[in-house]
Amino acid sequence: MRPVIACLPALLTVLALSGCDRQKADPPQGAAPEAANEAGNQAAAHYPTGRLDRSHAGAVAPSVRFEDPEGRPVTLASFRGKPLLVNFWATWCGPCIVEMPALDRLAAREGETVTVLAISQDSGGRQLVEDFFGRRSFQRLEPYLDAEMRMMTALQLDTLPTTILYDAEGREVWRMTGMAEWEGERAARLLTEAEGG
Repeated sequence: MRPVIACLPALLTVLALSGCDRQKADPPQGAAPEAANEAGNQAAAHYPTGRLDRSHAGAVAPSVRFEDPEGRPVTLASFRGKPLLVNFWATWCGPCIVEMPALDRLAAREGETVTVLAISQDSGGRQLVEDFFGRRSFQRLEPYLDAEMRMMTALQLDTLPTTILYDAEGREVWRMTGMAEWEGERAARLLTEAEGG
C-alpha cells in the first residue's frame, strides 16, 4: 500500500499547527484524521515557526525528476547558479496553504537573488494543482508537481510543509520542517546563509 500523508483539514485548527505528518497506510474512509504532531497540539499565540534542521548541511540536492509547470521533467540541478528555496507542500495540507502567500511574496522580493520553488506532493494529478493555483493570485510561485512523492522519499521527509534551502552549487544549507513565517527578519537572515555557496 502506498504511503499517504494526512493532516487536520479544518483551516481554523490549522493556524495552530506547524505541519502535516506522512502516514504509513491509508486511513479508513470516514475515519478521523491522525493527531497532529506535538507542536500542532499546542495553541500558538503567534504565527507558528517551523523547526530548523542543519543536520543535512552540505548534502547535494537529489537528482530526482519532478514536473515543471508545463508537465515536463526537471531536476533541482536545473536551478543551480543561485540559491534555491524549495517548499514541499500539498493542496490538502492546511499549514502549507497558510504559508504559501508569504512564500509568494518572498519569491517576488528575493527573485533576483533566490529562486523559490513550490513542489506539490499531490497524488491527484496536475489538474488538481493547476485548479488550486487558478483560484489564487500568486505573482511568482508556479505549479511544480511530484505526484509520486519521489523527492520526499529521496530526502527522507515525513512532514509537510518542509522547506529546504540550497546554495548556488546545489548543496543543502538547512531545512525548515513545518510552517514558518517567511517575511520576518529571521527568514531574511536565514536566506543569507546560502550566499557562501
